[in-house]
Amino acid sequence: MSGTFLGMPAFPDAAREALRDPTLRANLRRATHTIRDKRARAVAELSDWDRLREAGKQIKDHTLRHLDRCLEQLEAAVTAAGGTVHWAADAAEANRIVTELVLATGEREVVKVKSMATQEIGLNEALEAAGIAAYETDLAELIVQLGRDRPSHILVPAIHRNRGEIRDIFTAEMGIWGRAAPDGLTDDPAELAEAARLHLREKFLRARVGISGANFMVAETGTLVVVESEGNGRMCLTLPDTLITVAGIEKVVPTWRDLEVFLQTLPRSSTAERMNPYTSMWTGTHDEDGPRTFHLVLLDNGRTDALADATGRQALRCIRCSACLNVCPVYERAGGHAYGSVYPGPIGAVLTPQLRGMHSGIDASLPFASTLCGACYEVCPVAIDIPAILLHLRERAAGRPGPGRRMEKAAVRAAGWLLDHPGALAAGERLLGATRALHPARPPGAGAWTAGRELPEMPAEPFRVWWRKNREGTG
Repeated sequence: MSGTFLGMPAFPDAAREALRDPTLRANLRRATHTIRDKRARAVAELSDWDRLREAGKQIKDHTLRHLDRCLEQLEAAVTAAGGTVHWAADAAEANRIVTELVLATGEREVVKVKSMATQEIGLNEALEAAGIAAYETDLAELIVQLGRDRPSHILVPAIHRNRGEIRDIFTAEMGIWGRAAPDGLTDDPAELAEAARLHLREKFLRARVGISGANFMVAETGTLVVVESEGNGRMCLTLPDTLITVAGIEKVVPTWRDLEVFLQTLPRSSTAERMNPYTSMWTGTHDEDGPRTFHLVLLDNGRTDALADATGRQALRCIRCSACLNVCPVYERAGGHAYGSVYPGPIGAVLTPQLRGMHSGIDASLPFASTLCGACYEVCPVAIDIPAILLHLRERAAGRPGPGRRMEKAAVRAAGWLLDHPGALAAGERLLGATRALHPARPPGAGAWTAGRELPEMPAEPFRVWWRKNREGTG
């Protein structure tokens, strides 16, 4: 399986294929139900959860309204603290900047952690093309990389793998990438974690360049924040001589005090913890500790386009907690790969089409990858109204040019005319009633609807005829 999402089919086709995999469905069901149940208990501990949720929403909306000023303040603060800020309009520019920064160090390998933004832009592939090896150090990302796979979840990228599959991947692949897995490795979680720890330790101690993402960036101080549960991020952020952080421009928050809200809501919504075991914060560089050189790459890559959409921009509030994935009935059955993006699930269905544009079949299909049940909105810690954005994007998708759209518009116009002329409607119904024995079992052109549904039995006579016989003139 390729490590990128290029060439993925539209969501309905990809989901149909995923539904044929019983192991995948069992893995997803077990994992999502476990995570969401733990989250519900963690959230219930806070009597002011609704107020925290509203506060997070207000902070994010305020930031997005003043994003230009916040980013300029962030740049000034990072620069004053000894860092260097780079601006990347798109994926190609971001990949070029990072590749040049790594090559300038003379190194040919990097360690990476906690960066969905680098997955979004395909940085690993760009580095490989330049002769640079990039090693993922987050445990789940390591599993995905060793398995030559794609991430399928925001919080747990290897959620589609069970312990037996992970053991097989470690046994077969670790020796190719570095230190081999121990002989006789079982699927015991402690053994798997120890195998990963030994494998990664040598990379941490050897690497001179680290690449990370950021959960938050504080404009007033230039502080960056990464939260995690394993400690691999702490190693990646502190041991290398050079640290390069790639982060979306929406990750900024105005003040240090704003973190207080998100450091309560993010852990409970994602890992169901009161606080992440590792919360790493750094501001520029220091002579006595940590990397000697720090670069921050601020990534746009479609975000300003999303910001211009009054309805869709609320997707930029997302703090990547993944709570919406764990309650989504569509994600639970189809899995993350079907979304054709590093951002799967409900948030991916509204964020990806805005970042990439609705030009491809898969991006235009994503807004329809939902039942509109609203569970995603109920659990979102920053109150993103995902169902409202889905409807908004569906309207945009329906307006895309194409023969199917022309036929649909013609059919709607014809139906509108017919409903405006009762006599013509009655004549048409009489004609259909007289020829009902000739009607096909499935209406032509409605295969997408009828393929998974049984149509009701046709009554013995048309309603108009029944009405005249049984009700007309009875008062």
